[in-house]
Amino acid sequence: MKDETMIEDTQIDSATAAAAPQEILPFTSSSPFTMGIELELQLVNRRNYNLASDAVDLLTWIEPRDLQKQIKLEMTQGMIELNSDVHTRVDHLIEELKGLRAALNRGAQYLNIDVSGGGAHPFQHWNEQRITPSERFHHLHEKYGYLAKTFTVFGQHIHVGVPNGDDALYLTHAFSRFVPHFIALSAASPFYQGADTKFDSSRSNVVRAFPLSGTAPTLTRWSDFEAYYDELLRMGIIGSMKDFYWDIRPKPEYGTVEIRVCDTPLTIEHAAHLGCYAQLLARWILTERPFVIANDFYLLYQYNRFEASRYGLNGSIALHGNNPADSSKLPIHEHLLGHLQDLQRYTQNDAEQLTLKRLRHMAEGRLSDAAWLRQTFTERGSLNDMMRLSSELWMGQKPPPYFQ
Repeated sequence: MKDETMIEDTQIDSATAAAAPQEILPFTSSSPFTMGIELELQLVNRRNYNLASDAVDLLTWIEPRDLQKQIKLEMTQGMIELNSDVHTRVDHLIEELKGLRAALNRGAQYLNIDVSGGGAHPFQHWNEQRITPSERFHHLHEKYGYLAKTFTVFGQHIHVGVPNGDDALYLTHAFSRFVPHFIALSAASPFYQGADTKFDSSRSNVVRAFPLSGTAPTLTRWSDFEAYYDELLRMGIIGSMKDFYWDIRPKPEYGTVEIRVCDTPLTIEHAAHLGCYAQLLARWILTERPFVIANDFYLLYQYNRFEASRYGLNGSIALHGNNPADSSKLPIHEHLLGHLQDLQRYTQNDAEQLTLKRLRHMAEGRLSDAAWLRQTFTERGSLNDMMRLSSELWMGQKPPPYFQ
C-alpha cells in the first residue's frame, strides 16, 4: 500500500472527463499485504442521541492539527470519517486508532456531542440530514437526489496492498467469496428509521441503491480493466474510480484492493481485527491462488450476500462446485471457522493469532454487534439509551463486548 494517509482525491466532473483525451489508469505498486482502514462514524447529541450536524465544527477542534489529514468530512454533517495510516501489524493499527479516537473524543467534548460506531443510526430521518458544504458533495446531491441523504449510513472500508494491477483484480474477485464473512462479522445496523429491520445489516441494502454498485466485471488483466474504465470515462458514465460503488474495488492510486461491505463496528478493536482478517486472507489468496475466475464466478453472490445481511453468522452460504454434485450449502459460521483454521499457517506474530482467536470466539458463539444492539434495546427499552451505551463503547468508556 502506498505510504500515505488514504485520502481520496476530488472527484473529476463527469462531463469534463468525457471530453478528455484517452487516459490510462496506471496501478501504483505497493507493499503486498499492508493494510489500512477507513471508518465512518456517527456524531450524536447528548440530549436524545439523535445525529448531530456538527462535523464541520468538530474538525476545527481536532488537535494536534496534523491529525486533520486523517479525520475527514463526509456526505452529511452527522458523519465524520477516520482514516488510518498504513500498517503491517494489527496491534500497531489498534494503537494508532486509539490515538485518533482520543483526538475525536477531545474535540467532541467541546461541542457536547458523542461519537459512535454502528452501521446505521437507529432513528434518524434521512430528510433531516444536511449536506456537508463541499463542491463535490453538492454535485453528488444534485446527481443522486434523495439517495445522497439516505446514504447517511456508516461503513468500514479495508485496504490491502498489492504489487500490481493483475494481482489487484484477482484479489478483488477472490475476496468476493468472503463477503458473507465480512458482512456477518461486522453487522451492526439492525435498526433503521425507528424500526427493527429484521436484518443484522440493514446498511447493506442502502448501499445497493446506487448505480454501478454490486460487483466488478470479471476481468483479470489490468490492461483490459483500463480499456473498460476508459470506455465508461468517454461515455460520461463515470468521472473517476470513486464512481464505482462496488462491494470490492481496486484502488490503483493507492496500490490497494478495497473491501467496502462492512458496517462500522462498535469498537476500534473489532475494526482492527477485521482489517487483519482481510490481510491474512490476502496472504492465502495470492499465495495459493485457490479460485478460477470465470463468467459464472458471481452466480451465487447475491444469495450469499443477502443471507449474511439478513441473518449474520446464522445465515447460510451456497458453494458452487464444478458440477452439481459438488455444490452445497453451509452455515456461514461453519464456513468461517474452516477458513480461520486454514489461516493459522499464514500468521506471523502473536497479534495475528489473537485476531483469529477472537474471530473464532465470535463465530462459535454467533456473537455480533447487531445482537448486542438488539439485546441492549430489549434491556433498556429505548433506542436513545441504546445509542448512549453504544457511544460509550466506541469512545472507550466501557470495555468491548465479547472481546474481553
